[in-house]
Amino acid sequence: MADVRVRTAFPSDHPRVVAVCDDWWGRPVAHILPRLFLDHFHTTSLIAEAEGELAGFLVGFPSPSVPGEAYVHFAGVAPEYRGAGLASRLYDRFTGGARAEGRTVVRAVTSPANERSIAFHRSYGFEVTGPHTDYDGPGTDRMVFTLRLGE
Repeated sequence: MADVRVRTAFPSDHPRVVAVCDDWWGRPVAHILPRLFLDHFHTTSLIAEAEGELAGFLVGFPSPSVPGEAYVHFAGVAPEYRGAGLASRLYDRFTGGARAEGRTVVRAVTSPANERSIAFHRSYGFEVTGPHTDYDGPGTDRMVFTLRLGE
């Protein structure tokens, strides 16, 4: 497998990311990543590339409303790179940046059906709770992930 390089995202990465989302998830999910996330939070989001191809990404940001927290909105790894530690590399870099900014908590959510995400977050050390009924509106339940950053 090719070497994977992780870098800070650019707004211009948005088309590349949304182009692979539905395929990587096997269902329509690109709609949950509007362009605004990479327009406004690209400096805290990450792109993983191998030989110029997209291998993974993490879109996250420091909470503007809760000073001690950061949030991962969307993260993904290409099927051929799963199980090789790339998701952990992306999360390590994001949580390291959050910690350096004085953030003490990282949060994320997912659908109760996203068993792979639930398993990853649990193995990474997140507290996993839920499903939380109607979390994102009527009929939209979510699992909630909370990671407390140590010193």
